[in-house]
Amino acid sequence: MRTIQRRRRYVTRKALALLRPVLRYSEHRDGYVLRLVGNRIGPVLRRDRRRGQRPFDRVNRRRRT
Repeated sequence: MRTIQRRRRYVTRKALALLRPVLRYSEHRDGYVLRLVGNRIGPVLRRDRRRGQRPFDRVNRRRRT
């Protein structure tokens, strides 16, 4: 069994819709994987929810100077 977690790749909703016939959602991986071989090989795709966020314009208290 693989011990290193596969990197998640973020894709748009349109791309997921086009790839829908060859992908399935895996709750274990929390993303979309290839049908039939997705448990062993291939990418893990997630819907890109980061797009459209406004830049943070307030003071960042966590930033260390």
